[in-house]
Amino acid sequence: MALGTKSTGLLGMAILAGLSLSGCATEDYVDMQIATVNDRISGVEAEVRRVDQSAQQANAAAAQANSAAQGAATSAQRANQRLDQLTGRVDALEAGPRRPRN
Repeated sequence: MALGTKSTGLLGMAILAGLSLSGCATEDYVDMQIATVNDRISGVEAEVRRVDQSAQQANAAAAQANSAAQGAATSAQRANQRLDQLTGRVDALEAGPRRPRN
C-alpha cells in the first residue's frame, strides 16, 4: 500500500513538528535550572563573604603585629643608645687611675 505524496508530506511535517517541540525547554525546566544556578551562586557568594571576613581579620592581626614590632624596634633602639652612652662612661672609668681603697 503506497502512501500518497500529500500523506507523506503531512507525515514528514508531523515528525518534524514533534521533534522540534521535544527539543524546546519548558518554562518549568528553565526555572528549575535557573534556581539551581542561583543556589550555587548564593553558596559561592556566602563563601566569598566568609573568606573576605577571614582576610580582613588576618589583615587586622597583621597590622597589630606590625605595630607591636615597630614598638619593639623603637625600644631596642633606645636601649642601644643608652648602652652606647654608658659604654663611654665605663671606658673612661676603666682607663682612669685606680685609687686604692681605704
